[in-house]
Amino acid sequence: MRAFAIKGYNESPTFIERPIPQVGNSEVLVEVHAASINPLDTKVRKGELKLLLKYNMPLTLGNDFSGIITKVGKDVNKFKVGDEVYGRPRAENMGTFTEYFSVHEEDIALKPKNLTFEEAASIPLVGLTSYQALHDILSIKKWQKILIHAGSGGVGTFAIQLAKEMGAYVATTSSEGIELTKSLGADKIINYKSVNFEDVIKDYDAVIDSVGGETLEKSFLTVKKGGKIVSIAGTPNGRFAKEMGLGLIKKTILSLVSSKITKLEKKHDIEYTFLFMQHSGKQLKILSELLETEKIKPIIDRVFAFDKANEALVYSENGKAKGKIILKLK
Repeated sequence: MRAFAIKGYNESPTFIERPIPQVGNSEVLVEVHAASINPLDTKVRKGELKLLLKYNMPLTLGNDFSGIITKVGKDVNKFKVGDEVYGRPRAENMGTFTEYFSVHEEDIALKPKNLTFEEAASIPLVGLTSYQALHDILSIKKWQKILIHAGSGGVGTFAIQLAKEMGAYVATTSSEGIELTKSLGADKIINYKSVNFEDVIKDYDAVIDSVGGETLEKSFLTVKKGGKIVSIAGTPNGRFAKEMGLGLIKKTILSLVSSKITKLEKKHDIEYTFLFMQHSGKQLKILSELLETEKIKPIIDRVFAFDKANEALVYSENGKAKGKIILKLK
């Protein structure tokens, strides 16, 4: 079978032939119909996550998918052959840019009935990221104010909709995607090319950051004391290392490189959390209900044929997409 993989960090991905994977007792084999490209794929390709995750080469890229089950392990009891499913495999088992993929049954859910395979593939990583940020970490309540950076991006388009469904007042930053974010329900939209968001956003309850760097640092000026900031693009800190059970050396390294953020956290009395999204078929099932009732809709920028995977990855890394970028395999 064909797979889109890298043979080493910082190398350009290429198509290779791999055997169809074996299925473990609690796994299912999926014929992949569509997969989505995420910034995470670029981070992995460049070796930016080597401190957290170790992969063997060649490494097939891809972190979420949709498809049809063609085989089930002997202990699988939630799914059967022929089921249409979607999911985000556990981080150590990434590699969905391929024709067949084996995945643990706890990492998937039935595909929302009203979505195409391409639409379903756009959901798992950004949907779970948004849900875990808004629900698990921030515990957003009705009428709380939240700033969601990069509102027209993959995470942004989903997080805006979910935050509004939870009853929050949502501000977002954007430039070329202003009309899109408005259509998704954002209450306040800041064109970051003409306005400094930190000048107009004050005393908010929370921030979701998917940009990192200076944007993350300035976000501390927008949140009231006791508020929270969640970042998927900032630096993991010592607390994250402890929660992940990383060793003393890695914990020390992350504490050092995140020292600036830790100082801002203490100075402004704001809780900072680095979110490394976790797989969860149960949470995907919750998202499926929101999607099937059309309380949230998938936002797709462009669909590429699998043969055009390199072109799709370049397009993703240019950072101009509004919504998700999809690879169509079937």
